[in-house]
Amino acid sequence: QSAAEAIVIEYDVQPAVVDPVEAVKPGAPVVWPEAPDNIVGAMAYGDAAKVDEAFARAAHTVELDLVSQRLVPSAMEPRSTIAEIDKKSGRLLLHVQSQTPASTRDVLAEAVLKRPKDSVRVLVGDIGGGFGQKTNLYPEDGIVAYAATKLNKKIRWRGDRTDEFVGGTHGRDLTSTASFALDEKGKVLAYRVKSIGCTGAYSSGAANIIPLVLGPFVQTGVYDLPLVHFEVKSVMTHTAPVGAYRGAGRPEAVFIVERLFDAAARKIGMDPRAIRKVNYIKPAQLPYTNAAGQVYDSGAFTHMLDRAVKLADWDGFAARKKAAKKKGLLYGRGLTSYIEWTGGRAHTEKVSLHATSQGRVVLHSGTMAMGQGLQTTYTQMIADTLGIAMDKIDVIQGDTDLAMGFGSVGSRSLFVGGTAVAVSSTDLIQKAREKAANVLETSVEDIEYQGGMLTVVGTDRRISLFDIAEKESGARLSVDSEGEVDGPSWPNGTHICEVEIDPETGVSKVVRYTTVDDVGVAVNPMLVTGQIHGGVAQGIGQALYEGVSYDADGQLLTASYQDYCIPRADDVPPIVVTLDDSAPCRTNPLGAKGCGESGAIGGPPCVTNGVMDALADLGITQLNTPLTPQKVWQAIRDAKAAG
Repeated sequence: QSAAEAIVIEYDVQPAVVDPVEAVKPGAPVVWPEAPDNIVGAMAYGDAAKVDEAFARAAHTVELDLVSQRLVPSAMEPRSTIAEIDKKSGRLLLHVQSQTPASTRDVLAEAVLKRPKDSVRVLVGDIGGGFGQKTNLYPEDGIVAYAATKLNKKIRWRGDRTDEFVGGTHGRDLTSTASFALDEKGKVLAYRVKSIGCTGAYSSGAANIIPLVLGPFVQTGVYDLPLVHFEVKSVMTHTAPVGAYRGAGRPEAVFIVERLFDAAARKIGMDPRAIRKVNYIKPAQLPYTNAAGQVYDSGAFTHMLDRAVKLADWDGFAARKKAAKKKGLLYGRGLTSYIEWTGGRAHTEKVSLHATSQGRVVLHSGTMAMGQGLQTTYTQMIADTLGIAMDKIDVIQGDTDLAMGFGSVGSRSLFVGGTAVAVSSTDLIQKAREKAANVLETSVEDIEYQGGMLTVVGTDRRISLFDIAEKESGARLSVDSEGEVDGPSWPNGTHICEVEIDPETGVSKVVRYTTVDDVGVAVNPMLVTGQIHGGVAQGIGQALYEGVSYDADGQLLTASYQDYCIPRADDVPPIVVTLDDSAPCRTNPLGAKGCGESGAIGGPPCVTNGVMDALADLGITQLNTPLTPQKVWQAIRDAKAAG
């Protein structure tokens, strides 16, 4: 502390630009000389000329300027890290919060410390939420590790909330102009989007891939929209880096198409359900290749809508709206059909499974639990296959000496990591059968496995799995297994909410929320439901409350929860979740689809559509999120003054 106080720093303040739209204008302050126009990447999809022709002949067009504002991920605890030198081995031990322990180790060893990977061991304990923010090696982690190696002492850094707001990665920050060309019946003839995605002042992890690639993957949603033209630019500003945040590009993209469908329905005079049904991908079109070249293997989109409509009591809305009006409240309904691309680019995962002489089964996995309940799900799967009691099974994650895998990002843990778990259970049984055949002096084909016992068929000669383990080196029977899936999974669903607004204060409140979610085969429906609850809560936060703000000089104005609002428990209504497994995934043997990001993808457009529906009677057609009380109150006041 004394040394820190002795340091005097003089800052040479330079011009700043914090708005990505302003950053691409001529004369804007330059973030890095290597990108004099502040543009670091660009992508285009589709056929501009054909889209222009379709717009020229369209019966209807609709256009919106849309913003998915910058957000701060909010885990239960800020980041922290401890580095020390192991006294016995001389290796560096890094205790850190990471969704991807293996890549954290590799980047630290090779890129930062310039030392062999096996000289570093990364250990990750319990994490109170990752949300994508904890996929990177942060500068603080590298500094702590470097200091530990130089001083041969245990070094610790623990951030506070302001450290997290200022120095952690943020999410979203996409600005778009989007438009539909439609025929008389509401069929979309062409779809045009121009977007600017902000990376902040540094390119962290997937900062450029998120707007340039991952968003366009799902920008056509669950709809048959083959004629598109998407232009996306990745732009730097003098702000904190933007990185992965629950959904990473897909919430922004689905927000665009779902807001457009509601705006189009209102302009044409169509029911929001009807216009979606006209444009849904039909079952006969599956597997369906969308405009970005992504293949949807399964889905039943009209079915999901119809179930949600019934469960949400769609026909009772008019009575609820009338009752709200008597109280002086505005009342609206939001509808969204979403789809999600999950799995990342890594379609394989490795695990090790061990049966021990102590009568336990131990799984080592490179995926990382951070609140999803992976230990429970993996334990269920192993128990079901091996016929072993769940309390005899240990799931160990977060140790790079025990397992090296891709980690937990992009809702891949269950359908990719779980596939590896399923393979390992089968591999362990097969290896045990081979060992038992030797012990019992018979052929492998004559060995039957059931409930931890290996028996010679038709006899009472048997040996337990754990007795076999006792005879092995180290008193454990082990297999190293790899699970592979054929491609990403495509969870999808329909969300319906109802929102009431107090016109005197501008306060919007979600009072009903119903979802029907296709996650394929759900291994543990209760855990899946919890994931959707959490995602919807974050979606409500994005729609109504949350937003990062900088002043013109690049000073962060929302540097704590005193200035950055997230939803509290009483801001979230009871969420009625129904899981639908009528269209299991075809790209993995479990039939499972990712589920961790679904609520955060369907939530923001659903709630926003609900607020805009409530305001529609006043002639208010577009507001950008967050739909704060001040913003809504001012819009109501302006509309009444104009009317």
